[in-house]
Amino acid sequence: MYSAISMSECEVCGCQVRGEPILVQIGGAKMWVCPKCAKLGTEIKRPPRAASPGARPPAGKPVSQQRRRPRDVFDMMQGEVVDNFGELVREARMKKGWSQKDLALDIKEKENLIKKIETGFLPEDNVLKKIEKSLEITLIESVDTDIEKMKGSSMKTTLGDVITIKKSKK
Repeated sequence: MYSAISMSECEVCGCQVRGEPILVQIGGAKMWVCPKCAKLGTEIKRPPRAASPGARPPAGKPVSQQRRRPRDVFDMMQGEVVDNFGELVREARMKKGWSQKDLALDIKEKENLIKKIETGFLPEDNVLKKIEKSLEITLIESVDTDIEKMKGSSMKTTLGDVITIKKSKK
């Protein structure tokens, strides 16, 4: 059975903490530790009102101010990613004779990320740009260029135009 560690015990080594425990971040996890184990992570500064571990924020502050808005990748995109980007990356990589590991080393990313991208995982924009530069391909289409292409093309007659023309002749 799992036994809960009381607030007077170090969450890393389990020893009794003399005095007040220190809030430390170790590998992404926040833990209350003794001064000896505090060296293993980065100390998190506590607000002056937090008197004890596990203390709740003052009731006067709304919770919405404390939570950060989740990052939306689509807000940061500067264009649209082509539909078959995974296939394009794989084909361009193989055309150069590179393995997934070679591409990963060239763009300074993990090999596992390249495998995911080739199966359809959409990475962040900066990773796509590094792949574009390395493989000399286009994965992000600028929205502006699509609009310019449409302006440059000749106008085609639509069904609505035909109806309008026939009505005006009568």
